[in-house]
Amino acid sequence: MPPTSLKGQTLGKYRILKLLGKGGMARVYRAYHPKLDRYVAVKVLRSDLVEDEEFLARFQREAQAVAGLRHANIVQVFDFDVQDGLYFMVMELLEGDTLKTRLNDYRIQEELMPLGEVTRVLLDVLDGLSHAHEAGMIHRDIKPANILLTKRGEAVLSDFGIAHIIGATQHTASSALMGTLNYMAPEQGLEGKCDARSDIYALGIVLYEMLTQRPPFQADTPLAVLMKHINDPLPPPREITPQLPKSFQRVVLKALDKTPENRYQSAGEMAQVLVEAAKEAKVELPAHISLPLSFTTDEAPSESVIVLSGSARQKIPPSEFASQDTDPSISQQSLLELDRQLQRVSALAEKEVARKTVGAGPILKATGVFLIVNSLAIIIAGITGWEVFNSAWPMELFLAACILSGVMASTRSIWLMIPVGIISGNGLLFLYCTVTGFWHQWNFLWVFEVWLLFGVIWWTIKAGNQKERGRRLAYSLGWVLGITLTVLSIGTLAFSVIAGDSP
Repeated sequence: MPPTSLKGQTLGKYRILKLLGKGGMARVYRAYHPKLDRYVAVKVLRSDLVEDEEFLARFQREAQAVAGLRHANIVQVFDFDVQDGLYFMVMELLEGDTLKTRLNDYRIQEELMPLGEVTRVLLDVLDGLSHAHEAGMIHRDIKPANILLTKRGEAVLSDFGIAHIIGATQHTASSALMGTLNYMAPEQGLEGKCDARSDIYALGIVLYEMLTQRPPFQADTPLAVLMKHINDPLPPPREITPQLPKSFQRVVLKALDKTPENRYQSAGEMAQVLVEAAKEAKVELPAHISLPLSFTTDEAPSESVIVLSGSARQKIPPSEFASQDTDPSISQQSLLELDRQLQRVSALAEKEVARKTVGAGPILKATGVFLIVNSLAIIIAGITGWEVFNSAWPMELFLAACILSGVMASTRSIWLMIPVGIISGNGLLFLYCTVTGFWHQWNFLWVFEVWLLFGVIWWTIKAGNQKERGRRLAYSLGWVLGITLTVLSIGTLAFSVIAGDSP
C-alpha cells in the first residue's frame, strides 16, 4: 500500500521535499534531482484511479506524447515513471500564480482584469494550444486552475493529457466528470467526444469568466450544469459587463457556440480574431503579463507561491470558486445513477437533433395547400363559368409564399424570410389594387415597395445573427405564416366567387 505522505521519500531520481498542492486526480510535490542540481515538480497520480490492467501501457504512451510537447506556453514534462504502484510525472517547477488565483485577487478588489491583460493571457494560451493540437494532443481540461501566470510574465498551460491518461480507466459515466463541467463543451460532457474545438469551447468559458468574473453556466449539481451547457442560451457577456467592447463579445459568442462546426476551428484562427478584436477596441497589448498581485499567502508568508494545477488559496470569496478542481471520484451507486441520468440526457439530445433535422412535413403540407386551392379554383371556374382568376390571381403569390414558409419551417433558415416577406407584401398590395381597381395609386404605392424591401432584409439579418434563436424563430414563423397565407389564399378565392366575375 503506497504511503500516505511522500515527504522525505525518493521516487526514481527525485527526492520529495514537500507537498505543494493536491487536486482531484493527483498530488503535486516539490522535489530535487541531486545529479542535475535541479528542483522540479512531481505529479503523483491517485492510486485508486489507476487500477486498470492496461493503465501502464496507456500511461507510458500518453505521458511520452505529453513529454514531446516542447513549447514556451506549455509546462515541460521531463520524465515519467512508476514505482511501488505510484505513477508519477516530473515537470518543470514554475513560480507564479494560477489564473484562478489571479481572478480571485481581482474579485477581492472588486475589479475586472484589464482587457490588455486578458488578451495577452489568451494569446499565450492559444499559442501553446495551437502547438499541441498540431501535434495531435487535446487538453480536455482547460480551466483557470490549469493556466499558470509565471514570474517571467508568460501564461503557461499545464496538465496536458492528464484527464485522458486517467479517463479511459473510469466507468463510462465518469467520462463526463473528467475536467470541470463549468468549462466543458456540450459534446464532451454528453458524449465524451473531444477535439480541438472542445478545447476552444473550454477556453471560451475561461475568456467569459475573465471578462465577467463568473462562468456563464452554474448550478447545484454536475448534471444541471451539463444540461445548461447543452440547452440554455449563452448569457451575452455585455449584459454582465456593459462596458465590454462588442468586438470581444463577438469572440466569446463564436467560441461558445453549442455546435462545434460553428466555433473557431483552430486555436490559430481564434488568436487572429482576438488580435483584431483588440485593435478594433483600441486595446493596447502588453508585451508580458503583469506580475501577480500577491506572491504571499498564509501558507507561504515569506516566499513566492510555487503553483501547479490544483493548488489554490483557501480563503477566496465567493466560496463557490474555492472548489473547482477536477475530481473523478464518485461512489459506485452515484456513478450508476449518473449513468442513468446521462442516458436520459442522451435520449433527449437525440430527439432534439431529430427535431432540428430538415424534415419534409411543412413543405409537403404547403405544396398540398397550393394544389388544393388551385384545384378548387379550377373546379369553381368550370362549374360556374366565372373567370375567377381575373380577381383571384394574387392568391398565387400567397400560395408561392406559403410553400416558401414551409421550406423555412423545415430547414429552420430564417433567411428565407426575405423572399417570403417580399412576395407576401406584394401579394397584399396587388390584392388591394385588384379589389378596389385603384391601379393608378401605384404613383405613390411604389414607396411601400422600397420600405418593404429594406424592412424585410434588415429584420432578417438582425434575426439571422442570433443563430439558435433565429432557427427557433424560423420554425415558428414558417408555420404561422403558412397558416396565415393559406387563409389569405382561400379568402381571396372566396371573394372572387362572391364578386361573381362572369365571362
